[in-house]
Amino acid sequence: MFQKYDVIVVGAGHAGCEAAAAAAQLGSSVLLITMNLAGIAQMSCNPAMGGIAKGQIVREIDALGGWSGIVTDYTMLQFRMLNRSKGPAMWSPRAQSDRMLFSQKWREILENISGIHFWQDSVIGLDIQNGKLAGVECLMGGKIASRSVIITSGTFLNGLIHIGKKNFEGGRLGDPSAKSLTQSLLALGIQNERLKTGTPVRIDGRTIDFSLLDEQKGDENPGKFSYLDTPTLRKQLSCYLTYTSEAVHDLLREGFDDSPMFGGRIQGSGPRYCPSIEDKIERFSGRDRHQLFLEPEGWRSIEYYLNGFSSSLPMVVQYKAIKLIPGFKNSRIVKPGYAIEYDFFPPTQLDYNLESRLVENLFFAGQVNGTTGYEEAAGQGLMAGINAHLKLQNKTPFILKRSEAYIGVLIDDLVGKGTNEPYRMFTSRAEFRLLLRQDNADQRLTPKAYELGLANKERMDRLNIKMEKVDLVSKYLHSNNVAPDEMNEYLEQVGTSRITQKSKLGYLLLRPQINLVGLSEALPSLFDFIDTVLDSSCKDEIVEVVEIQIKYSGYLNRERELVDKVNRLEDLNIPVNFNFDQILGLSAEGREKLKKIMPSTLGQASRISGISPSDISVLLVFLGR
Repeated sequence: MFQKYDVIVVGAGHAGCEAAAAAAQLGSSVLLITMNLAGIAQMSCNPAMGGIAKGQIVREIDALGGWSGIVTDYTMLQFRMLNRSKGPAMWSPRAQSDRMLFSQKWREILENISGIHFWQDSVIGLDIQNGKLAGVECLMGGKIASRSVIITSGTFLNGLIHIGKKNFEGGRLGDPSAKSLTQSLLALGIQNERLKTGTPVRIDGRTIDFSLLDEQKGDENPGKFSYLDTPTLRKQLSCYLTYTSEAVHDLLREGFDDSPMFGGRIQGSGPRYCPSIEDKIERFSGRDRHQLFLEPEGWRSIEYYLNGFSSSLPMVVQYKAIKLIPGFKNSRIVKPGYAIEYDFFPPTQLDYNLESRLVENLFFAGQVNGTTGYEEAAGQGLMAGINAHLKLQNKTPFILKRSEAYIGVLIDDLVGKGTNEPYRMFTSRAEFRLLLRQDNADQRLTPKAYELGLANKERMDRLNIKMEKVDLVSKYLHSNNVAPDEMNEYLEQVGTSRITQKSKLGYLLLRPQINLVGLSEALPSLFDFIDTVLDSSCKDEIVEVVEIQIKYSGYLNRERELVDKVNRLEDLNIPVNFNFDQILGLSAEGREKLKKIMPSTLGQASRISGISPSDISVLLVFLGR
């Protein structure tokens, strides 16, 4: 019934979809197995993509030839660029998506990739023959042969849902949990632990008094995630802002005795940066209110997602508390909030290509590696799909450095440090975030993806044309002067000092009060040049890139110098299967951690928790440096 596949992907969430698409587009035959084909790429939690640092990941996925950004552009309800008041390293795109259309669009894309086949079933174990991975075993389909397997099972492995004192098995509300697979992996020596996450109530929008809420509209000129020619958002739905109160908190406290979290019935660690409302009340007892965001779930859906009100308290407590929030007096709940516990496999058991160290050709990606969020999962899935294909072709793994991408930071953190709570990406996790901006992901990554064969010629041609135009505008600004009588009136208007002699336009652009759009409006010759060189479809993007490169040139050069210094350590390889026991000068903790993680470079070793500078110095001496 089944052919032998190159790659089997277990799970069709955000990680699984990107993994299957990447491996198939590179030439592997792929079977995507999911328990429910109607739930492909389902937005189980909030109906949004992007956000702080997460938006950078989505743009990186797109620059590498992945699909999450494209799907988001086709299904978005609203777009906002967050942190515009800060520097460009902090700018982060975020979009509300139509939850149902998002899943449909992903399925449409996957079905149009000829190398992907589908099978609806539950994977209950791995097929190991003569000590080697030979495929998977399914509940209905029996054994299916493959050369490699990617596990992207999200929260489904032994998933246990909690609502008050009630708990029941499930991968998410309405879907069964996946059993037996964990036991199959444990039998191979792979270790597992438990994590917990949660989701808020969904509310019937027809019962909300929006007049009592603060409206949050999208950007006046909405952007996109993909660097390709995807649709521009013409109409947007608003989000809304509201707050809890002491009365809400007091009512919620009445349910604390029945809380599975406080009662000890939940064993897994929860997300530090997205806690439940009861956890926030307990941890921040001095605060009399917490911010809530109301987000639409679709163009034609009555459901709204109450972001910030994740809860596992009894349903009646959730219901009564929501009634006390301004605008929700007459509201009706469509789905209750709940917590879910699930198995994950500490990612320190993986190599940096996301392959298991214990089982060759077995890869892990997504929440099974301890992350939280669609974006982190999708980024891992893309990399696992690429590397599963490369491994079968006996090619060098594709590994991104911390200085090259947020995806590189993500995987380096997971494999090198591990996590004991759901990992979430932030800009603060990246040392070189000024180089890893959302606007330059294509410059950083598309040439690499084109060399791999994942990014097509259209992407590479668009990037080449873009950079040619960036260079043209930059050279014009650095080579053309402007006289005082042409500029001083504008300079006074924007609150900066006058000039007394001819000055280069690029030099003026260094002033914080001046931007390229305003400068071109004040100087007809510059406006005409930009209008001639740039067509309307790419003008805003190129103007933004040019302005950032000029304004922050000093900081960018300094950060590149730092990257060069770090890469000298990063590029110093540690031999495969290196015997750390032979180095007597290492600390006991250092030796233990190095033997566990088995870093491939000195740079990776330096970032392992518990490795001291003296341990690195000893390694440097031993390696001849």
